[in-house]
Amino acid sequence: MTILDGRKTSNDIKNEIKAEVDKMKADGEKVPHLAAVIVGNDGASLTYVGSKVRACERVGFESTMVRMSNTTSEIELLDKIEELNEDDDIDGFIIQLPLPPQINTQKVLMAVNPDKDVDGFHPTNFGKMALDMSTFIPATPFGILELLDRYGVETKGKHTVVIGRSHIVGRPMSILMGRKGFPGNSTVTLTHSHTKNITQITSQADIIISALGVPKFLKAEMVKDDAIIIDVGITRVADDSEKGYYITGDVDFENVSKKASYITPVPGGVGPMTIAMLLKNTLLAREQHRLTK
Repeated sequence: MTILDGRKTSNDIKNEIKAEVDKMKADGEKVPHLAAVIVGNDGASLTYVGSKVRACERVGFESTMVRMSNTTSEIELLDKIEELNEDDDIDGFIIQLPLPPQINTQKVLMAVNPDKDVDGFHPTNFGKMALDMSTFIPATPFGILELLDRYGVETKGKHTVVIGRSHIVGRPMSILMGRKGFPGNSTVTLTHSHTKNITQITSQADIIISALGVPKFLKAEMVKDDAIIIDVGITRVADDSEKGYYITGDVDFENVSKKASYITPVPGGVGPMTIAMLLKNTLLAREQHRLTK
């Protein structure tokens, strides 16, 4: 069994990006600039955005955090997005989710210029991805592809089962794993909360990508020997420890790992890859803006 180590791989990618940024600086070029907009005081969101800012510092990017109050109106947020769209100094920006209830998330994501949508959430970029065109791939699916690629995990002709159909992970993964090329060329089954006989389906899978958000949902009896397991879930489960909780994924790692050929741990698997690939998308955005100016 091989651990697909997201921490090590993400560090490798950050080092590669830093080397490119160092060359940009040496050549007198503008370095990539990533902005993050956060509305409100959600603890997890503040932690995520803080880690993105630190990652920018590490690779030599410029970064801007735009903090807006919990009472921000939809109009105020849309005005801020328009300002970021028009700012030539900013190569890419993200809107940290979730947003407060008074704001229509879909309307906000639609307002982001697709050329600066380094999260890959805009319908223009999602459509390009579905058509196998060059575009920004959502960071978490992009990270999963990169892990499979760097570990040389064979996907051609394999049966991939995706658990969960979110627009952020499940649905894009089902498209990407079926595309021509590597990683891809697999036969994909997309399952979700209304799927019947899910154990029957997962037990036939060569590759399982679980993005359900249900702690330890995938049990050993649901997995065949030598399956490849990608665990996207991350949930805090209350316990009696000093912290008061532990982190776990969708997969019963202790038992499933005994049958798997490759598996991602939680934490330390897919999670670190997400930020690394957000940086990669921002670097791609800088390259595109340099070519079009």
